Parts: sequence; structure tokens; C-alpha cells
Amino acid sequence: QVQLMESGGDSVQAGGSLRLSCRMSPSISIFNYMGWYRQVPGEQRELVAELSSRTPNYADSVKGRFTISRDNAKNTMYLQMNSLKPEDTAVYYCKTSRPFDKPYWGQGTQVTVSP
Repeated sequence: QVQLMESGGDSVQAGGSLRLSCRMSPSISIFNYMGWYRQVPGEQRELVAELSSRTPNYADSVKGRFTISRDNAKNTMYLQMNSLKPEDTAVYYCKTSRPFDKPYWGQGTQVTVSP
């Protein structure tokens, strides 16, 4: 059974850093796509960063500040977020998918950045 467990959300001041984690089961190796998305109430969920090839892809708004990575030994994907801005405030979700299956979403973790 596929399960995604996010953690790392918190409240920080602008300029601060956070690292989000998304632990995947049964194994990170079964997925050929994984990414981080975020959503603000009343708005559509948007892509933040994704790994579907050797080169990560980032939303323009986070380029140079956020880094997506994975640790296969820990079955975990990360999102390192630096130089956080109030506009980064959102619920962050991890998403994965594998061939011939539906996409999977985590439960979300809240990130709040105060001015």
C-alpha cells in the first residue's frame, strides 16, 4: 500500500529556512515521478518543484531558493527552502506517481512565513 508522510512544516520569519520531508512507502524506487506542490486557500494547487528526470524542475518563484532532493536509502524526498518569503505561506503537499497507477498525495504540511 502506497503511503506518503510529510513533515517539517512550521512557522518562521521571512528570510528563514525550513526543510520538508516526504517519507514514501513501500519504497521510493517504485515511483518514476515525485514533486512538491503548494496550495493557498481559495487558489489552485501549484507546482513548486519536481523530479521526473535527472534535472529537477522548479517554479520560477522558488528558483535559487528551494532545492528538491531524494535519499533512496531513507525512502524520503526533501524540499530545502531558504530565504523564505511571506508569499511562500501555504500548505505543501508531496505527490508521487508510477506507471499505470493513479497519482498519490500526502496529507499536507503547513508552512507559515511571517514578515
